[in-house]
Amino acid sequence: MNYILASASPRRKELLTQMGITDFQIIKSTVEERITKTIPAEIVEELSEQKCVDVAKTIKLPGSYLVIGADTIVADHGHILGKPKDEAHAFAMLSNLRGHEHSVFTGVTLCLCDNGMLQKKVTFHEETKVFMRSFSEEEIKAYITTKEPMDKAGSYGIQGRGAILVEKIHGDYNNVVGLPITRLYEEMKRFCQTDS
Repeated sequence: MNYILASASPRRKELLTQMGITDFQIIKSTVEERITKTIPAEIVEELSEQKCVDVAKTIKLPGSYLVIGADTIVADHGHILGKPKDEAHAFAMLSNLRGHEHSVFTGVTLCLCDNGMLQKKVTFHEETKVFMRSFSEEEIKAYITTKEPMDKAGSYGIQGRGAILVEKIHGDYNNVVGLPITRLYEEMKRFCQTDS
């Protein structure tokens, strides 16, 4: 089986390699994302499916291959937190997240293709609860100076310096990084089983 990751995220690349899938292509989707849902779990499923199907329908390769698409969002009291627009926005987001729990959702879509034709697909999501400690404004400012928050949904990276802001999590740590690899492994096993 050949694998294609429909994401340019270096974190997802690392996680896929951690699963034991070391030979795969990276083909980033160029589809214009359209959100029609309002519930976080449904939004990530919708976005992952758009990316995965776009790549699956765009590339034409011989033989069988599995396209893996994913999208991760941070949700705090029902509000979706994307990447910060600037440092002030990052400061506001982190100030709002401190001292309580929020959720990180990752949607994953698998598209099984054969000789350039999409055969079947499945979409699922995983949710992880993240509880932030009550850090100070000085700590937020110091973290922002590292520039790490600027390209992260929710303005923090749990796999980097942002780890010191997190008190505890409930659920899959890798899901917060960008790919729930245990669930992905189980879904891939089930999804590809009938075709092996």
